[in-house]
Amino acid sequence: MSRKHHHIKGAEVSCCVKYFLFGFNIIFWVSKHSFCTVCLWGVLSNLSSITDLGGFDPVWLFIVVGGVMFILGFAGCIGALRENTFLLKFFSVFLGLIFFLELTAGILAFVFKDWIKDQLNFFINNNVKAYRDDIDLQNLIDFAQEYWSCCGAHGPDDWNLNIYFNCTELNPSRERCGVPFSCCVKDPAEDVINTQCGYDVRLQGELDRQKYIYTKGCVGQFEKWLQDNLIIVAGIFVGIALLQIFGICLAQNLVSDVKAVKANW
Repeated sequence: MSRKHHHIKGAEVSCCVKYFLFGFNIIFWVSKHSFCTVCLWGVLSNLSSITDLGGFDPVWLFIVVGGVMFILGFAGCIGALRENTFLLKFFSVFLGLIFFLELTAGILAFVFKDWIKDQLNFFINNNVKAYRDDIDLQNLIDFAQEYWSCCGAHGPDDWNLNIYFNCTELNPSRERCGVPFSCCVKDPAEDVINTQCGYDVRLQGELDRQKYIYTKGCVGQFEKWLQDNLIIVAGIFVGIALLQIFGICLAQNLVSDVKAVKANW
């Protein structure tokens, strides 16, 4: 009698695994809200107009990923709390599928890195063209140029693509032959940003420009940033991968505990 009681007592669902898995799925819910924010920005900014993907709108990719993460988060949370083996298996299988897709995407990104570079160049140049047309895109390219200390896709002359900054004689804009303030080399002594610092700067020679603005393109600076931070970037991706494997292991462990308990009924 005592032996039978001991056997039943030994087969129980681990509360630590159960609530660890529940907490893990909270990450999916938070991530889902982040993707929804990106989707909303993309819809309002008409992201498809500044990408060269054959008419495909990248926003739909974010919507699909956000929807999948919502479903996975729901399945994981309910499966953990209700000890539902079907939902837990669904969660672990699809999380494994996502891990495989991410691994495939990483390999394809390495193989087609030249295509990705061309897409980045196309994206930046289209941002340059639409710089004054959309405040969100304007803030995006200003942030990129300030963060990576760059100007244009390949250099300041890329701003000839913009109707306000081009150097044609018919251009009546005061910003003619200039660049946005985000291209300017910052003076540490200045507390207030001088938004007119880039006026007429491209009328000067190459050496004179370097005193006032960044002369390197954002594509090259982004590549340099990736190389300089390769360990950090790789560490983030490895960390995400390990987190997904950890979630799969938790779900499978919880399924095994539930099956062991049911086997003793």
